[in-house]
Amino acid sequence: MSSVATFLSNPKAVGSWSLDPGQSSIRFENGTMWGALKVRGAFTDFAGSGEIKDAKTVSGRVDIKAASINTGLGTRDHDLRRSNFFDTDHYPDITVVVTGGEPAGADSVRLDAELTVKGITGPLPLDVEVTPLEDGGVRLTTETTVTRKQFAVEGNFLGMVGNRTKLKASLVFRQD
Repeated sequence: MSSVATFLSNPKAVGSWSLDPGQSSIRFENGTMWGALKVRGAFTDFAGSGEIKDAKTVSGRVDIKAASINTGLGTRDHDLRRSNFFDTDHYPDITVVVTGGEPAGADSVRLDAELTVKGITGPLPLDVEVTPLEDGGVRLTTETTVTRKQFAVEGNFLGMVGNRTKLKASLVFRQD
């Protein structure tokens, strides 16, 4: 049995878990200037929770404040908050909802998830590395690529913004 399966089947793991934002990060990378440069940034305000009912029943949710986008350039961040990108006045949250999962290796799980951006929901299957921490928490690390136009994140001045965005998350959860 893999270490993930052992962790999930441990009765001590069953219960509610809360995201520790101080130990977590949600980052992104998008090609720009026709692929020659990359824009990197992070969302700095997010919260989440999860639940393990048994080794085969997991669920969770992460809510990201879209206006917390930070690329290190205030003018760009302001533009990203506007209607042609994230429209944070009308759609303040980006949400990831996990509806299930199963062990996919010794230290990984495959999570069934959905991503909602600007009120549009789409599938987001995630391969996640699971690392139990010495203090009883667990770190989930994943990287995936989404097509931003699928979620009506349309802004693209002179074709300078690529359509594919790489998302990287390192999330620490602690049992309630």
